[in-house]
Amino acid sequence: MIETFEDFSALAADAAALLAAAGATEFQLGAAWFRAVAAHALPAGARAEVLLYRESGRAVALLPLQRAADGRLSGLTSPYTCVFRPLVAADADRAALARAGRAFGRACRGHGPVRLEALDPEWPGLAPLLVGFARAGLVPLRFAHFGNWHADVTGLDWPAYLAARPGELRQTIRRRLARAARDASVTFDIIDGPVGLEAGIAAYDRVHTKSWKEPEPFPAFGPAFLRAAAGAGALRLGVLRQAGVPVAAQYWTVVAGVATVHKLAHDESARALSPGTVLTARMVRHLLEHDRVVALDFGRGDDSYKAGWTGRRRRRIGVLLCPPWSPAGFVALARHLLGRGRGVLGKALVRRA
Repeated sequence: MIETFEDFSALAADAAALLAAAGATEFQLGAAWFRAVAAHALPAGARAEVLLYRESGRAVALLPLQRAADGRLSGLTSPYTCVFRPLVAADADRAALARAGRAFGRACRGHGPVRLEALDPEWPGLAPLLVGFARAGLVPLRFAHFGNWHADVTGLDWPAYLAARPGELRQTIRRRLARAARDASVTFDIIDGPVGLEAGIAAYDRVHTKSWKEPEPFPAFGPAFLRAAAGAGALRLGVLRQAGVPVAAQYWTVVAGVATVHKLAHDESARALSPGTVLTARMVRHLLEHDRVVALDFGRGDDSYKAGWTGRRRRRIGVLLCPPWSPAGFVALARHLLGRGRGVLGKALVRRA
């Protein structure tokens, strides 16, 4: 049985419990995150649509979606999403998840291809859910989405973490921290709750404006996310100032021992201080020694600097759920098969050369 909601506050207690359990392990799978995305990070005309699968009256799986202005469905994700998945009951076995996927697929199949992004291909629930979607007549097409750099830092203090970094980065960090320490005008603050939050948001916005980064596609999302994370006790917003002026800022969440960086920026005019490197080092040290985190997650994308700070890369994938009988689904399938054919041909030509 599928129930449909447009507002997370309308969920029954057992369905809300699926959100709460997921949010306790990853902030981006909880209600606060999805509400912020739905309110501030969707394209014009889109709205949230949440599907709930019940079995024998019990909430088994929740699929947060968005419905575009043209009626098409996709995951409730945004350019800020680092990980996404359906939220499932802890005791749901593979058979139950396959049934949930089939029910979700039946509910979605009249709305063209359904695009799910930022999926962890190693999540055990993904395969049975995709089996269920396929049983509903939707062909699941996997595609590469982005890389995610991370590090296991279990039991490490700052010196041990620093010793494990590549030599060039290690020396750069030491030199930049020493230089910053000699400048009495350089200060470092971490905001982890409502106190000082609005000033921290203003500091980040100022630094972002002075940085190399493009304007945000959804400028209202960042402040909403920061307020939600602060309210949940998950926020770590770091600000580096020189002579009282913010020159670097970045914000993380800490949930279940995992520290995830979501956004960072530094003022290009303060480049001589290397404010980005200094702030990242100070943030990581705080996370290791104060929060005692067991993992660092550098979020979305393969920016070159991330490898040195972490050392491990994992994949995030997308899945396009295609109804082959619809024109849009047929076109998506044809493009996918053509792309795979080109890839196979290219590899064969490389081997022959």
